[in-house]
Amino acid sequence: MPIGESELIERYFRGCGAERADVVLGIGDDAALMRVPGGCELVAATDTLVAGVHFPPDSPAESVGHRALAVNLSDLAAMGARPAWALLALTLPQVDETWLEGFATGLGELARTHAVALIGGDTTRGPLCISVQLLGFVPAGAALTRSGARAGDVLFVSGTCGDAAAGLALEQRRLQAPPEARSWLRERFLFPTPRVALGEELRRFASACIDVSDGLLGDAGKLASASHVGAELAWNELPVSDPLTALLGERRARELALTGGDDYELCFAVPPANIARLLMQLPPQEWRYTRIGALRAAPGAVVVRDGTVMEFSHSGYQHFS
Repeated sequence: MPIGESELIERYFRGCGAERADVVLGIGDDAALMRVPGGCELVAATDTLVAGVHFPPDSPAESVGHRALAVNLSDLAAMGARPAWALLALTLPQVDETWLEGFATGLGELARTHAVALIGGDTTRGPLCISVQLLGFVPAGAALTRSGARAGDVLFVSGTCGDAAAGLALEQRRLQAPPEARSWLRERFLFPTPRVALGEELRRFASACIDVSDGLLGDAGKLASASHVGAELAWNELPVSDPLTALLGERRARELALTGGDDYELCFAVPPANIARLLMQLPPQEWRYTRIGALRAAPGAVVVRDGTVMEFSHSGYQHFS
């Protein structure tokens, strides 16, 4: 007997996320009720993942569930916000209970890791498509944005870039790799790590922040543009992982770090006066971030190697280009 929508929700999603005392009314009614902490502003983000566009159609269900939440967690991290509540809109071509179980596992594990409660949503029939809206909060007036930086601020990025793009190429069989490198790079694409804790800490130091989802060069350029300045990135300082470098060579690895998408790292600007405190209170070795350049008065985003500006035409992933 086919499973109905209400049974599907009960079976796979009612207990999917974390339990939170500030959820007044969750799944099961026309809408959810949440209690927002006093002195805070509500932060909201939403992303849609479409099979064949944002992930290969044969991606593991656990990965699809994980990524659907991770991309939103990364957006809130870039604002310095604490995630709290999520809504899920799930479009399915058919009810595949094995797939649903895996999807709910991937979504639920990441939700519980970040104390996110799944408070409602919708299911319908159609091509595989997942939309998640994530809500959180930040102390009033403390949110990070893209537009707070000034010329002279120093640019940093968390983690290593380019890994996820290589992982996607491996998933699509456009790239081959030895088992160890293949495992690392696939994991970076299938199960990205949103830098939520770092984002909250950066409220004390950073002037602007953006999550790196469409390529480091393009996203650094977006931050600079929003702040009415330009960005200069140092080629030799770009952080790339050993597996990516071993697979592609240093030059191609750095190119992919600049232009590849799906990293979900944080690129952030810090005023010179805050650098010493940042390095002391958030040691780079522990928090995994790297200085990659600086903001300048001249517009545009450039990459400099040994004093020479390199030519790059890529400006980030464009959904409708």
